[in-house]
Amino acid sequence: MTLQTREAGSAIEQIRQTRIQKLADLADKGVNPYPYKFDKTASAKELQAKYKDLPAGEETTDVYSVAGRVMAIRNTGMFIDLMDDTGKIQIFSHKENLPEEQLKILKLVDIGDIVGFTGTIRRTPRGELSVKSTDLKLLSKALLPLPEKHHGLTDVEIRYRQRYVDLIVNEEVRDTFRKRSLIIQKIREFLAKQGYLEVETPTLQTMASGANARPFTTHHNALEMDLTLRIALELYLKRLIVGGISERVYEIGKCFRNEGIDTRHNPEFTMIELYQAYADYNDMMTLTENMVAYVAQEVLGTMKIKYGEHEIDLTPPWDRKTMLGSIKEATGVDFMEIYSAQQAIETARRLHVPVEDGMNWGQVVEAVFEEKIEPGLIQPCHIIDYPREISPLAKVHRDNDRLTERFETRVNGWEIANAFSELTDPIDQRMRFEAQAKAKAEGDEEAMDIDEDFINALEYGMPPTGGMGMGIDRLVMLLTDSPSIRDVIAFPTMRNKD
Repeated sequence: MTLQTREAGSAIEQIRQTRIQKLADLADKGVNPYPYKFDKTASAKELQAKYKDLPAGEETTDVYSVAGRVMAIRNTGMFIDLMDDTGKIQIFSHKENLPEEQLKILKLVDIGDIVGFTGTIRRTPRGELSVKSTDLKLLSKALLPLPEKHHGLTDVEIRYRQRYVDLIVNEEVRDTFRKRSLIIQKIREFLAKQGYLEVETPTLQTMASGANARPFTTHHNALEMDLTLRIALELYLKRLIVGGISERVYEIGKCFRNEGIDTRHNPEFTMIELYQAYADYNDMMTLTENMVAYVAQEVLGTMKIKYGEHEIDLTPPWDRKTMLGSIKEATGVDFMEIYSAQQAIETARRLHVPVEDGMNWGQVVEAVFEEKIEPGLIQPCHIIDYPREISPLAKVHRDNDRLTERFETRVNGWEIANAFSELTDPIDQRMRFEAQAKAKAEGDEEAMDIDEDFINALEYGMPPTGGMGMGIDRLVMLLTDSPSIRDVIAFPTMRNKD
């Protein structure tokens, strides 16, 4: 199956024209192929469960109405496989049970059509639970054919572009997105038990803040002002902590970053951020691992999951390693003994880590970590105590002012969470923002601007606070063994196709 479904003379277009003719035939019979409603009284799953003990060859007088998509037709319509959102059930349609006019309509039914059937329940001599149809109603005539049964929809790009077809023909895809919904539901459930309040904050903002990323920009005509789509949820949630709406708040929402696309990045993605007053990053580590473990247990029934070739144990507590300590352990280099950025750059290059001139000490340390350490972090681990230069929203470490109280949680070599003892000192915050603004003026497109209103909020007083952000899409990838972020986003961003 290709995207060029309407190309004149193609096999698919010929099928489409044949089905359009069937629409005319249905109209001649007074049949509306796109009616308004159907009274469905049972799902496939409900019937399979209720009649699981019905012996082969037995028939009941129980009448039900079922509806779904026709996935297979056998014996010129006598047997139909009907699929709804819960599963499959067989339809048995015979001339002894269906009126002549209905049999004529049955002959116009194709694979892919959505049809409603009413009838009694029987189990065939071969053991297949069936609805013995006494009435049918065409609910939606499909003009385009489904992919061939034996070849399926295997082209990855077409699967992403035509997700609706992907969902129709691939049960494992439907299962992934159902699990995604359940994962988000269980996150909410876990946080509600912890006393968190779910809130909403603006998607359109006057400046990009809360992360180092290049934003999407737009223009509001009535207000005659430029706006950005948010790159993070952070600073508005902190304003709510200042305001005291609750000591524990969170938001699950879309963020947008104008950056590259790969297996772990999509320009539009879903995040959860949460903030807890009177807590620090140690509390956030405990909360993060407990939340992920709870969700895994509730959704999958286990904390030991399979991702690719690895078995990953999500059972808390998770390992904790300092960023600089893990580098020293792997390379023998102690970057805490290096103070100048240039010396750090030279050291990184001796370790064969690509770094650019002009990087600061913290950026070099992060580059060495990502090159030498990150890929090997398969089991869940909190990497703690990040350099101050790359953590503009985190509190200075209470034991070392070159570092901050920040951690990132790594699983399968990925970052899935980022958390801080949040910076609550407005004077320090202004200096960090000014350093970011200077970097931006020097060409760093991902650096933040100075958010004067946020500093103003901090000057009213923000309690000690722990905060954490997690990528929902990456968590879903992990818990569904999905190799690409596009496999867990129903409609991922794609390049335009002529």
